[in-house]
Amino acid sequence: MTLWDGDLPFYHQSRRPAGFSVPLLIVILVFLALAASFLLILPGIRGHSRWFWLVRVLLSLFIGAEIVAVHFSAEWSVGRVNTNTSYKAFSAARVRAHVGLHVGLEGINITLTGTPVQQLNETINYNEQFSWRFGENYVEEYTEALEKGLPDPVLYLAEKFTPSSPCGLYRQYRIAGHYASATLWVAFCFWLLSNALLSMPVPLYGGLALLATGAFALFSVLAFASISSVPLCPLHLGSSAITSHYGAAFWVTLATGVLCLLLGGAVVGLHYARPSALRTFLDRSVKNCGNQAKGASPLNLNNQQFGISELTISTNL
Repeated sequence: MTLWDGDLPFYHQSRRPAGFSVPLLIVILVFLALAASFLLILPGIRGHSRWFWLVRVLLSLFIGAEIVAVHFSAEWSVGRVNTNTSYKAFSAARVRAHVGLHVGLEGINITLTGTPVQQLNETINYNEQFSWRFGENYVEEYTEALEKGLPDPVLYLAEKFTPSSPCGLYRQYRIAGHYASATLWVAFCFWLLSNALLSMPVPLYGGLALLATGAFALFSVLAFASISSVPLCPLHLGSSAITSHYGAAFWVTLATGVLCLLLGGAVVGLHYARPSALRTFLDRSVKNCGNQAKGASPLNLNNQQFGISELTISTNL
């Protein structure tokens, strides 16, 4: 890396959207394809059962999609600030910019957008991602960012999350992210199990699997929230400081966990209070069979030939 007129060079690189990734897009497309496939066959379902299956399938797909999608979201913890900060190393030039810090389960995403974008004869619009997932090396990515000569605000925030930083943010967020990710995958397994059990004549076990799904989703929220009990290092950019708060992925996961607990509790409660109503609710064909049996008429055939006193055959038509 060489100097150019006393300034370090800046190299172009591919941008990565904050809070969005290719795996997240794949997850969304897969579950949207499943939902679209179900909507195509929905007109073939007759009567009021159509709306019952619509709500049941779409709600289940939403729960599964949310559990998987939040793994790849960088919106678990979010911080934003508008500040007047230095821009390049070994330069006194300052820029007015909007800085964003997005923390996910697998890494951080840092954004730097000038206000306005065109300043100092440059386009100030940076979006950088640093990962600590298994198989990735955060230190190597930070070193590459130094070699590329990224702006000071990006390097400053990325340096605070390095393992050698005295702030300890790397260890806190990395451990919390790994535990939250592991519990979410367990919740996804229980979600698959609950769908299989609720499609079988064992609604009690399906309800218990839903309760386990909600419990592990809440465990992931608690695992990530555990970092709030540890005093975090202040992040100052110029005259301003970034204050982080829980993002959309955190609150959606919390809401999904509560929803699974409510649905699972309702299934278990109905199993003990009104089991027949639960079977009718989960399988609309039971009600149809009951209505058919109620309107049936017996057919009696009497035969007294060959020494047989009476032979009665009853058939439901």
